[in-house]
Amino acid sequence: MSTTHAPAQDPGGRSAVRTLRRLWPYVRPVRTRLFSAAFIAVVASCTGLLFPLVLKWMVDGPVADRDTGGVWLGALLLLGLGVVEAVLFGFRRWLVARPLAGVEAEMRADLFRHLQRVPVAFHDRWASGQLLSRGTTDLMMVRMFLAFPLTFLLVNGATIVVGMAILLAQDWTLGLVLLAPVVPMVVFLSYSEERYAAVARRAQDQVGDLTTVVEESVLGIRIIKGFGRHRSQARAFRELSGTLRGTELVKARLLAAIYAVIMTLPELAIGAALVLGSVQVADGGLSTGTLVAFLSTALALRWPVESIGFLLAMSQEAATATERYFEVMDAEPESDVRAEAGSGSGSGSGSGSGPASASASASAAASGKARAVAAVPAPRTPADGIRFEAVEFRYPDAPDDTPPVLDRIDLHIRTGETLALVGATGSGKTTLTALVPRLHELTGGRITLDGEDIAAMPRARVRTLVSMAFEEPTLFSASVGENVLMGADGGAGAEELGRALAVAQAEFVHGLPKGADTQVGEQGLSLSGGQRQRLALARAVVGKPRFLVLDDPLSALDVHTEALVEAALRRVLKDTTALVVAHRPSTVLLADRVALLSGGRITAVGTHQELLRENAEYAWLMSGGTDE
Repeated sequence: MSTTHAPAQDPGGRSAVRTLRRLWPYVRPVRTRLFSAAFIAVVASCTGLLFPLVLKWMVDGPVADRDTGGVWLGALLLLGLGVVEAVLFGFRRWLVARPLAGVEAEMRADLFRHLQRVPVAFHDRWASGQLLSRGTTDLMMVRMFLAFPLTFLLVNGATIVVGMAILLAQDWTLGLVLLAPVVPMVVFLSYSEERYAAVARRAQDQVGDLTTVVEESVLGIRIIKGFGRHRSQARAFRELSGTLRGTELVKARLLAAIYAVIMTLPELAIGAALVLGSVQVADGGLSTGTLVAFLSTALALRWPVESIGFLLAMSQEAATATERYFEVMDAEPESDVRAEAGSGSGSGSGSGSGPASASASASAAASGKARAVAAVPAPRTPADGIRFEAVEFRYPDAPDDTPPVLDRIDLHIRTGETLALVGATGSGKTTLTALVPRLHELTGGRITLDGEDIAAMPRARVRTLVSMAFEEPTLFSASVGENVLMGADGGAGAEELGRALAVAQAEFVHGLPKGADTQVGEQGLSLSGGQRQRLALARAVVGKPRFLVLDDPLSALDVHTEALVEAALRRVLKDTTALVVAHRPSTVLLADRVALLSGGRITAVGTHQELLRENAEYAWLMSGGTDE
C-alpha cells in the first residue's frame, strides 16, 4: 500500500532555527505576552539560585554560632523564595496558555483555507492522511514548542550562565572542574541532534501514512467487508504500525544516549568537585558554608543541564513539524489570471521539497513546451457559447516525453446547445470537462465562455457561470438541503431547492425523516448510489447556471428513473449551454450534437444519427463495445 507525502529532507541541508523562524508571523501578535512570560521564567529560575546563598549564610552564620533565631530567619527566607518562585512560574503559564492556543487555531485555519485554494492537481498528489496529520499532530507539536522548549531553552541557558558565574565567584577552581564537560557535551549534542532530526522527520511522515490507512479503511469499510479484505487491511496497518514503532524505538535509543551523556558527565564533574572541595575544607582553604552553597548551586543546575537534550529533541521535532506545515503552505494557490501556459497548476515554492516542488519542476517543464496564452481576451460576442481553441493539456507531474492527455482540441458548443462528449475509457473526457471551470489549467490553447477567455477571468466568476455534476457524486456531512443549495448563490431558498429536486427526480427526499433537513452521513453513504447522484445533479442545476457540465450524471440510475430525469433535464438544458459526458445512447439523445473524443483529440462531430452512419468507432461505442 503506497502513500503520498513529501520526502524527508537531509537534516544537514536545513537549519532548525531558520525553519522555526517562519513561525514569527503567527507569534508576532502575541510576542509581548511571550517575551513577558520568558522574562518572568528567567527571574523565577534565577530566584531558585538564591537558595544556596541563603544556605551558605545559615551554615557559616547562625548554624555555626548556634543562633536559633537566625536559623528560623533563614528558614523563612527559603520559604519566601520558594513561594515567589512558584507564583512566578504559575503566572508565566497563565500568560502563554491563551495566546498559544490562538496561534495554533490561526495556523490550522490558514492551513484549511489554503487547502481550499490550491489546485486539484495538488490534492491528486497528496494523501489525505498526510494533510490531516499536518493539521493536527504537527500543529500540536508547534504549540508545545512555543509553550515549553522555546521559553525554557532561554530560561535554562540564562540559569546556567548565572549559576556558573555564582560558582566561579565562590571558588574558581571548583567552577573550572564543573565546566570541564562542556566541550565534549556540545560536540556530542551537535552530532546526535542531526541524527535525531532525520529520524524525527521519518517518524512524522510515517504517522501521516498510518493516518491515511486508518482514514481509507473507515471510508471504505463497505468494500473491505464486502470483499472480506479485513485481514489484508489489518496486515497493512500492522506493517505500517510496526515500521513506525521501529522508528520510534530508534528515536528512543538516540534520546537515551543523549540523556546518558548529559547526565553522566555533569554527575562526574560534581563528584570530582565534591572530593576536591572536601579536601579544601579539611585543609582550611574553604569554609563549610561555601562548599554547601557550591554543591547546592551545582545540584540546582542539574535540571537545566539535563533538560537541554530533551528540549533540543522537542525543538527538532517542532522544526520538522513546521517544515511539514510549510510544505503545504508553500504550494502555489490557484491564480485568477494565467499569464503563461502551465502556470497555476500547483507548483510549489519556498521549502523546495515534497509534492509542491515536484509540481513546480514538472509544471515548468510543461510550460516550456506549451505556447504562451494571450493576456488580452478576444473581443466578446453576446452569444458565443463555449469554445475550445487548440486546447492542449498535460498533467503537471507527467514525464516530459509522454504525449499530452488532450492534443489540439477544437470544439464549439453554441449558446443554448447541448453537446454530448463520447469516448472510450481513458480518452480524456473527464479531463476535458474539468478544464471548463478551471479545475486544471491548460498547457496550450484557450477556452472561451461567450467569447471571453477563462484564463483572463477570476476563478470565482468562472465557477459562478459554470456548474458541474461529477460522475462520482460527493456529499458532505450536512443536511440534504444544504448539500443541494451549495450549487446556488446565497439567495436561493426552498423554492429553488424544490425545483432542483424535481428536475433530478429526487422526491425521495420528502420521505426522509426530516425531509430536506435530514442530515446526510459522511460521504453520503447513508444514501444509495442513485440517490447520491440525483442530489449531485440537483446541486448542479439549482442555480440555473449559464453553462452546465455534466460528467455521466445518470450512470447510477435505473432505467425508469433515468427516463424521468432525462425528461425533466431536457427542459433545463433548453435554457443553458451544456457539455454532457455520455456513455449510453439514452444520455446521448439529450444532446443536439455529439463529439467523439479519441486518443486525446476530437475525431468527429455531428448528430447521433450521423455518427452512427458515418463513424465506425462511435457506432461500436454506442453498441456497448466499451467497458464503461
